[in-house]
Amino acid sequence: MKSVPSSLALGAVIVCALIWGTTWYAITLQLGAVDPIASIVYRFGLAAVVLMGFCLLTGRSLKLTPAQHMAAAGQGLFTFAIDYAFVYWAEERIASAVVAVVFAGLAFLNLALFRLILRQKAARLAWLGAFLGLLGVGAMFGAELMRAEMEARAMVGLGLALLAVLAAGIGNLFAWRGQQVGGAVLPMTGWAMAWGVGFLLVYALIAGTPFSFEPTWTYVLSLLHLSVLGSVVAFGLYFWLARARGYAMASYISALTPPLAMGISVVFEGARFGLLAFLGLGLVLAGQALLLRAPKTA
Repeated sequence: MKSVPSSLALGAVIVCALIWGTTWYAITLQLGAVDPIASIVYRFGLAAVVLMGFCLLTGRSLKLTPAQHMAAAGQGLFTFAIDYAFVYWAEERIASAVVAVVFAGLAFLNLALFRLILRQKAARLAWLGAFLGLLGVGAMFGAELMRAEMEARAMVGLGLALLAVLAAGIGNLFAWRGQQVGGAVLPMTGWAMAWGVGFLLVYALIAGTPFSFEPTWTYVLSLLHLSVLGSVVAFGLYFWLARARGYAMASYISALTPPLAMGISVVFEGARFGLLAFLGLGLVLAGQALLLRAPKTA
């Protein structure tokens, strides 16, 4: 895929950041009466149907080769099953903005994984940008640690959030593999979601997860938001940007979501953030500016 202009890349980053900045809180509206695994199945099951239906309506083939299905299965397992299971479980224990802050480290993790596993080189400017972002995440994370009383439940939530970030990074490796074997973005993403739902259903069967549905406006509207905007639109843009400008660049979207997530958490969850958190936010934004200017990952 040819590289895209910085203006288009920036537009995709902004749209994804705005969408995903709201999804962290929307996830909390899914928690309660319905088991988190069931909610994730509903979310990505609906998203897969919408995405595949869009592919059919626009003449895109949904046929994948065995190699492409293998990549989609790996992506589905780590990105849409393991990653989001840990995210939902984490948000049962800690504020949504804290999970968003933890995910801001995904850009640095992607650079490290692609360098260590795939031997891909990145420009020094990209490493510097990711490092600044990581410092920003550390500052915001430290601010949260000092503010909160870190009881066992919260510590478990932070651990689950860190595992979710690791799973997301591994999922990106499989998404990159899908690109290498010639899979188109939208069909591959749709199939990856379908694979993820399949893995979650197997887990639910083994674990005896109850499936129920909460027919309230809050649950239904948050589900639609998470499925259509948070999954179909945002992930479509994310993987398009990743192919055009590199996965470190695309994953830095996760570093831009904390400002919006923090604001929403203040309004709806009663969270409070001090000077250290805002210093961290400034470092994150500075790192994003450097990544935007950096050449595409090799």
